[in-house]
Amino acid sequence: MSDRHAELVVLGAGPGGYACAFRAADLGRTVVLVDPRPTLGGVCLNEGCIPSKALLHAAEVIRDAREIGDWGVALGEPRIDLAGLRDRKDGIVGQLTGGLTGLARRRKVRVVRGTARFTGPDSLDIDGVAWTFDQAVIAVGSAPIALPGWPEDERIWDSTAALELRAVPKRLTIVGGGIIGLEMATVYSALGSKTTVIELSDQIVPGADPEAVGILHAALVEEGIEIHTSTRVAGVKAVRAGLTLTCEGAFAGDIKADAIIRAVGRRANGGLLNAEAAGVAVDDRGEIRVDAQCRTGQPHIFAIGDVTGGPMLAHRATHQGHVAAEVASGHAAALDTVLIPAVAYTRPQLAWAGLTVAQAKEAGIAHKTTSFPWAASGRNLSSGGGDGLTKLVYCPDTRRVLGASLVGANAGELLAEAVLAMEMGATLDDIALTVHAHPTLSETIAFAAERALGTLTDL
Repeated sequence: MSDRHAELVVLGAGPGGYACAFRAADLGRTVVLVDPRPTLGGVCLNEGCIPSKALLHAAEVIRDAREIGDWGVALGEPRIDLAGLRDRKDGIVGQLTGGLTGLARRRKVRVVRGTARFTGPDSLDIDGVAWTFDQAVIAVGSAPIALPGWPEDERIWDSTAALELRAVPKRLTIVGGGIIGLEMATVYSALGSKTTVIELSDQIVPGADPEAVGILHAALVEEGIEIHTSTRVAGVKAVRAGLTLTCEGAFAGDIKADAIIRAVGRRANGGLLNAEAAGVAVDDRGEIRVDAQCRTGQPHIFAIGDVTGGPMLAHRATHQGHVAAEVASGHAAALDTVLIPAVAYTRPQLAWAGLTVAQAKEAGIAHKTTSFPWAASGRNLSSGGGDGLTKLVYCPDTRRVLGASLVGANAGELLAEAVLAMEMGATLDDIALTVHAHPTLSETIAFAAERALGTLTDL
């Protein structure tokens, strides 16, 4: 066998790519994993999920330190050592990416550093070196969208640059009120930036439950973050003294800023591969269509993760990676669920999965809702939590749970119970009859179910 031939080649070492490579190796396959980065882990570990969560943890501690004075404990105003914070974040990233290198070595997955492009149905060019393969998995991810007509200026950051923690601008404007934009607003406002968020839609986190989003919106404003929804950025000017955003819509006027974060979404990287040479179609959004088994139009070539379209979330990519590895190895597997949980790690967190009320109405699905306010949760109040909500969408005939939205501290952790309930076809009765520990935030899910059944005694 040639040293430049792969039985199974995986292009991209993000959460989908490395999960696919490791699963295939565990199934006895000989795997080559190709990625241009010096470390494994892709965007998620190197410049996305993990570094942002490290900074969000610091932001949480900063706010807790400021607020604990209300509990009779005075700690003083936190002092920010930006270099120390950056080193800590980078250290966590290094620990995790280094761990992946060890996992690859243990499984005898061959890692090749380089950028791959298809040259034929079973051939690749990797940085000028010709390779052949039996099967391939495309896991090349996505990249931040750059808005047209904006000036090139080092004070205009995408999400990757924002996580480098270059500086704490006095005035920061974030264009895009989705998950990434709001997480960056949470970080930089805690560090001291006067932060403004501009969102084109009529609510932040478009698509999420409006009632839950309303609680998050109010909490962010209370933290001092200025939010303009239904507002479009018509132009950006950059001069030495600063940046100016000209806005139109619900807010019309100029906003002065010392830095801008563009967080208007991501675009799939399918157009960077010359995939057409392999007979794999890429649409005008850079996405590759796949079936439930992650197959492209070519039976020996698979695609997973962001390059296959939304939702562009790491855990979806990981599950697709396992499916692709198993199908490529002759096993029966498929991603047969639409329950992909989403979490904004803001303060408070917003988490949801399954149907929202709007989606149920649009699909003509019979539904009812039930909820429990966190203002009545002893655990929430005794932990310093603010306003919050657990809301369930359910079928009125079967009482099966169809969707869940939670807003409050650790909502992202709590969501797993609701997702499992939906996957298992659980009813409100199943949830209500399950004994939840007291006092916990998880009780709010049981309380919401009890409220719908008329058995709740905590309201």
